[in-house]
Parts: sequence; C-alpha cells; structure tokens
Amino acid sequence: MTSRLMRFIDIGVNLTDSMFNGIYGGKEKHVSDFQQVLERSWEAGVEKMIITGGSLTDSEAAIELSKIDERLFATVGCHPTRCGEFDASGDPEAYMESLLKLIIENRDKVVAVGEIGLDFDRTQFCPIEVQKKYFEQQLVLAEKTKLPLFLHCRAARRDLCEILERKRNSFTAGVVHSFDGSSEDVPEIMKLGLHIGINGCSLKTEENLAVVKEIPVSRLMLETDAPWCGIRKTHAGYKHLTTLIKMKKKEKFELGLQVDGRNEPCNIKQVAEIVAAVKSADQDLFCDEIFANTSNVFFTSVKFDDPKFDEN
Repeated sequence: MTSRLMRFIDIGVNLTDSMFNGIYGGKEKHVSDFQQVLERSWEAGVEKMIITGGSLTDSEAAIELSKIDERLFATVGCHPTRCGEFDASGDPEAYMESLLKLIIENRDKVVAVGEIGLDFDRTQFCPIEVQKKYFEQQLVLAEKTKLPLFLHCRAARRDLCEILERKRNSFTAGVVHSFDGSSEDVPEIMKLGLHIGINGCSLKTEENLAVVKEIPVSRLMLETDAPWCGIRKTHAGYKHLTTLIKMKKKEKFELGLQVDGRNEPCNIKQVAEIVAAVKSADQDLFCDEIFANTSNVFFTSVKFDDPKFDEN
C-alpha cells in the first residue's frame, strides 16, 4: 500500500471516442458518463491528460474538448494509418498548413506534434511509402513549433529511427507511445533522446515485462490509451495488480461503475503498479520520477513565437 495519493499525467487518452458517451459501433448502449470518467481520473491522482489527435479533424476535436478543463491538453498530427488524408484532401500542402495553424492558434492547449509515426502492421489502411513521406514531412511541425513528438511505431522501428536520425535537428524531445517493442528497439529509441510510453498493451506477455524491466525509469512515461489497451486477467502483468476494479458490461451499465472492456484514464494507476513491481521500485518514488519526466517534456518545453509555415 502507498502512503499518499500518487500523481499522474496520462500522456495518451482518446477522450473524443464515442464510447465515453455510451455509443459503441454507432449504437447507444447507455447514457453518457463522460463527466464521471473525468471525476474518477482526478480522484485517482491524474493531474493532467493529453488527448490524442489522429488527423486534422480529430486534432480539432481534441483541442475543443481540452478547453472544457484546464487539466486537459491535446496533440496535433496525422496518424500513420490516416496519412492518405494528405493526398485525398487534394492539397497536401494546405492540409499541412492547417495542422500548423491549429497548433499556432491553440498553443496554450497543444503540447505535442502527434500522433505521427509509422505502422507497418496495418498497411491496408495506408501504404508504407505514403506513411514514410508524410511522417517525415510532419516533422516540420515540430521544427517550426519546438514542440515534442508523440510517436506511433508498430513493426517499424528501423525505418522510424532512420528517419528521425536523419531529421535529428527537427525535434528536441518526444515519446514513442504504447510501446510493445523488443529489447533491441529500446536502445535505438533512447539513442535519439526519446522517452518510451507504457500502457496495458505494453504489459501483455512475460517478454513485454522483461523488456519494460530494462528500460531506465528516467526514460519512462505512463499512459492508458483509453478507451483501448486495458489490462486483462489474461495479461502477464495482471498478477502484479493491487488495485482491482469493479466493472459492469455495457448492457448492464450502472452509473458510477466502469464499463467492462472500456479502459479509462483512472486506470493509469494499474499501469504504474505493474511497472513499479516489475522494476522492484517504490511506487511513490517511481511515480514521482515518471511525473517529473513527463512534465519536463510536455509542460516545460520552449514555446515558439508565431512561426510561419515554410515547406522548405
């Protein structure tokens, strides 16, 4: 048991997802409990959340949602599986300019360029060469704004790191979020000065736990990726939990309880418990260091002065 309430910053939440308003697959299953989701998070020690933007429209929605509370922030960028939107828009340069404008006009709320990166597991949504082209081009956003990167990487570490190494002057900090890579991936990511974000998807197997154990605490951040990446009884990390959560299926929704199968930001406490246990670390001290890591990257960054977009 810990002696005090731990402090968290959830670096990756998808609060714009309709599940938080009781809608699953386009069908309403229960009344909206969005405010209760937020309240459970604050009560669990979450002090800030970063809402993920995955496209131009998603980023706009994330920013608008972040404005309802001073503890909510957002990212701006185009996810690798959606990079086809640049060409589909008919004017890729205008799409990029719109992303930059969105950052400039909301610099009190936007804390990272993302979610950008590469996903070679789901190339059916966007071809590899298109992903690589617009990942590299979006690094201009970080160069212009001095914001850190919020990165996505699935089965693509070599290409991701090669591009980032080549464009090393474009960014100063960032995190590879929802990390589920191998022990070979870790040093290559850290060599670029990047942090590694851990959530339930990072803790599924014994191999996952062994990799997480070797990552220095100074390079770690925590997240939920809610409503995705919840921790299940079948996951290797589950045995390390001390906080168990009462849930009801969405069909038997009960206001005040979590919905089974829908992850929430308050569950970041579970992620912390597993990682601290795997690393044999004191939970309080561990969470303090993670909080400092996250604050230093996303909330003490050098701010920019009205940059003008220049594709060159």
